[in-house]
Amino acid sequence: MTMPQDGGRVGTPFAAGTAPDANTAREALGSLRAEVSKAVVGQDAVVTGLVIALLCRGHVLLEGVPGVAKTLLVRTLAAALSLDFKRVQFTPDLMPGDVTGSLIYDAKTSEFEFRQGPVFTNLLLADEINRTPPKTQAALLEAMEERQISVDGKPRKLPEPFIVAATQNPVEYEGTYQLPEAQLDRFLLKLTVPLPPRDQEIAVLERHALGFDPRDLSHVKAVATIADLDAGRAAVSQVHAGPEVLGYIVDIARATRQSPSLQLGVSPRGATALLAGARAWAWLSGRSYVTPDDVKALARPATRHRIQLRPEAELEGATADGLIDAILASVPVPR
Repeated sequence: MTMPQDGGRVGTPFAAGTAPDANTAREALGSLRAEVSKAVVGQDAVVTGLVIALLCRGHVLLEGVPGVAKTLLVRTLAAALSLDFKRVQFTPDLMPGDVTGSLIYDAKTSEFEFRQGPVFTNLLLADEINRTPPKTQAALLEAMEERQISVDGKPRKLPEPFIVAATQNPVEYEGTYQLPEAQLDRFLLKLTVPLPPRDQEIAVLERHALGFDPRDLSHVKAVATIADLDAGRAAVSQVHAGPEVLGYIVDIARATRQSPSLQLGVSPRGATALLAGARAWAWLSGRSYVTPDDVKALARPATRHRIQLRPEAELEGATADGLIDAILASVPVPR
């Protein structure tokens, strides 16, 4: 797979005149869950969330305890989509240039040349993003928001598509740097990667007993392409959201701002993220319009990282997901 030197596409596009239609793209993207399941047992909801993020050109924050296959899941999805993939282990000594790239002096030409960092890819896995200092997090923020990086004052565009899948550990906070609200708000979705139920965990052990190697993904086929993503994005942009649905999303966002249990509610950017996710989910479900149920389905992943609980609410055992559910139950659903 050839990487362009300064942005552009990564991967092999369809030949002219052979781009897939919306139905073909939906079938291809819908088959991703089955393909990913060849390497990762369960986690269908997380795969769907990542596909929605790709359709919306958004980024995803994955949260789960160590050992639930977060890295393997993202690697497998990239292989099934024929996307270029890179992984960066975020550590306290990681510098911005280690992510974005830097200028290197070439003794032969007596000039500085730019050497690309791992951010020049389609799918970047930022592993344990909360373990790196704010300066490095800020460098990634430009890439996430502007889809470019600046080195020595010169902007350099990133490949298309480009999304960041960042992971963080929810149980170990020693030596971590809490992500600022401004950066959290840049993630389209926050997906929780749960521990598998007993039967799925047995299936995992059976695979390993038969010699499964998580480093070998040669058995995973590319069932969808960048062209399918392009066709899907074009179709999602045509999904209709009526005035009543738009009002429902705004009412949900405003209810979070007025909740006595929250000191920070959903921003207007969060409301647009909820709308974008609901439109993508509606299209994946085979509809050309958004329903209130689509909004409910995306409410948790689109808003759980955008709200901030008051300390007294946390002491009482309240959770972000629980408060979102309570707000959904209190906001009138349009008919």
